[in-house]
Amino acid sequence: MSGYSPMFLVILSVVVGFTIRWFLFKTGLIHTIRIRFPRVVDWFHVYQFLKVPEFNETNMQPNNLHRKVSLYLHSLPSIEDADYTNLITANDQSDIVLRLDPNQTIEDRFLGARLYWFNQKTEPNRISSFVLQIRKTDKRRILRQYLRHIDTIADEMNNQSKRHLRLFMNAGAGGGTRWRSVPFTHPATFETMAMEKDLKNKIKSDLESFLKAKQYYRKLGRAWKRSYLLYGASGTGKSSFVAAMANFLRYDVYDVDLSKIRGDSDLKFLLTETTAKSVILVEDLDRFMEPESETATAVTASGIQSFMDGIVSACCGEERVMVFTMNSKECVDPNLLRPGRVDVHIHFPVCDFSAFKTLASSYLGVREHKLFAQVEDIFRHGATLSPAEISELMIANRNSPSRAIKSVIGALQSDGEGRRSYADSIGRRIEGDDVDEAPCGGDGFSTVKDLRKFYGFFKLRNPRRTPRPMIDNDER
Repeated sequence: MSGYSPMFLVILSVVVGFTIRWFLFKTGLIHTIRIRFPRVVDWFHVYQFLKVPEFNETNMQPNNLHRKVSLYLHSLPSIEDADYTNLITANDQSDIVLRLDPNQTIEDRFLGARLYWFNQKTEPNRISSFVLQIRKTDKRRILRQYLRHIDTIADEMNNQSKRHLRLFMNAGAGGGTRWRSVPFTHPATFETMAMEKDLKNKIKSDLESFLKAKQYYRKLGRAWKRSYLLYGASGTGKSSFVAAMANFLRYDVYDVDLSKIRGDSDLKFLLTETTAKSVILVEDLDRFMEPESETATAVTASGIQSFMDGIVSACCGEERVMVFTMNSKECVDPNLLRPGRVDVHIHFPVCDFSAFKTLASSYLGVREHKLFAQVEDIFRHGATLSPAEISELMIANRNSPSRAIKSVIGALQSDGEGRRSYADSIGRRIEGDDVDEAPCGGDGFSTVKDLRKFYGFFKLRNPRRTPRPMIDNDER
């Protein structure tokens, strides 16, 4: 080396140092060494492993600590440095979040201690468990404080995201959890429901009273739950009403499909897996309770009664609202609907003029119109349509309120085949100032042929006088 000048050696050392530094950063060796070195040090320590299962092994109840640990771990910055992560959409479909992969390990630090978590799933049911790896020397010093820290962070995250509701559906008799969920984004509210104002106010008042009545129910020795029966023809708004209730209460919805249940005990088990602050919905109950029903279910009438007010319902039904829907309650055993099992009965009739005005305001943005007097007169003479039928006409003609209202008039005045002939007269009478013209290529019925096609979907019905909606509170 004596043959090289000092300047050359300085330049050479700088170039070599820069090359090595560039190589280390570009290949990720520094990052790998930074991660792997603590693992080497860990070989000289004794660790304990603490398991947090998804379900309690004694009674298969959901483990609330597992849910809180999941919330906490998915909020850690270190999840971004993990070797494997899952990318999924959050409640907001435009938001992408990271989720732990099975057997993936992430690191956490607390009060100077280094802790490791990994997600373990067991076959064949794929039941999840979180496993905490903690040094034995740190366990007594920080474990209780660390668990309280997790609990606090999870509660804060819950409070921030409590506006995000979920819709749960029972998934048959497979292993693992019986409920599958999706975000509950139904936009229905009591303000958009086509019901009489007094009826809506009574229902809202009843729900508000229920929310505040926890101590009152405890004083009476009763489970803090409320049950409703919604009955009426198809298309009268029962399902939308349930969504409006859930949005008003800010409760999740559990939709129970009786055809997927293996028996009475299975139905009880489903109830034990529901959570507080939820609406438990059983739709079309009359189809399963009729003696000669073609709808198959292994659940008996006794099992339904126990589901409504049995000991399991009392113990696992706290802070829940049960809702049952039927097309008619005439063929159902009155004992099934007695007070104590069903608290409030609400009838959903076909549409009247008051409901029509609510629909016109919601779907067309019209509060008053010169054709309203004609619509009211037709309703007064006993013509009927369901809210679903009227709303579909309004959606199809939403760019032309006059045409939408004329379509409703045509459907009300016509019956069966007569509706199609009436479509011709509507098409001939729609002219000039009577129509709010839709832009070219817009939605709506622009030809008589379109009207004929649409009216062909309506069912044959006999005009009759239909009673207004009513609410029967069995506790009165």
